[in-house]
Amino acid sequence: MPPANFLRETSGVTLLSVKLQPRASKNEICAPLGDELKIKVTAPPVDAAANEALVKLLAETLNCSRGKVELIRGQTARHKTILLHGFKPEDVAQKLSASG
Repeated sequence: MPPANFLRETSGVTLLSVKLQPRASKNEICAPLGDELKIKVTAPPVDAAANEALVKLLAETLNCSRGKVELIRGQTARHKTILLHGFKPEDVAQKLSASG
């Protein structure tokens, strides 16, 4: 599998670049858009509901606890950076492609 542009490894952790679409018809992980992975969630973008839905969806997809999925940039924007603790980029890419 070619390397995913939306995944980067730095200092032993993996960074995931996401373009989030809130208020979608269903929660789903879509195809990459340039250097970001498009993810849709049903939650609205108020009171951090969409961010919580994003973290929950990623934790379920990666089969890990929510504590290993940390939103580090883009709390109020559609373009977000997620820090994934304890994952290699190739493992994340494999799990994400298996889910979608």
